[in-house]
Amino acid sequence: MSGFLLDTDTLSLAQFGHATVVANLASHVAADVALPVIALQEQMRGWLNRLTRLTSPPQLADWYDRLVGRMFPVWRSYSLLSFTEPTILRFEHLRSLKLNVGLMDLRIAAIALENGLTVVTRNQRDFGRVPGLVTADWSA
Repeated sequence: MSGFLLDTDTLSLAQFGHATVVANLASHVAADVALPVIALQEQMRGWLNRLTRLTSPPQLADWYDRLVGRMFPVWRSYSLLSFTEPTILRFEHLRSLKLNVGLMDLRIAAIALENGLTVVTRNQRDFGRVPGLVTADWSA
C-alpha cells in the first residue's frame, strides 16, 4: 500500500501541530495522503457541539479562529475520500464480523480497504482487529 488515510485523531494532532505527526506528513507527498469524510464529520460534530455552548464574544471568536486557522488548512491540503456505496457495503460486511470496533472507526477502515490505503492512527488496538487493514502510527 502506497497511500495513507489519516484517522480523526491523527488529523487532529496534525491540526494542533504535533511535531512528529507534522514531520511524518511533511515526509510524504500530499497526493499520497487522504482524509476520510468520516473524520471531517466527527470533527465538525465536535466543533458544532462546542460552538452551541459558547456565549461570550472572545470564546466565539476563538472557536471560529480554530476552524479557519487549524481545521480548514489541513482539510484543504489532502484529498477527501467519500463514503461511497461500495465502501458502505464493505463497512456492513465488517460490522457483521462483530469485531468490537466503533462504527466510525469501522467506516474509516472500510474507506481505507476500499481504496488500498494504510490507516494512520494511534489506535492500533481497534484498527488492528480489522482483517486485512494495514496501520501505521505517525505520532511516536
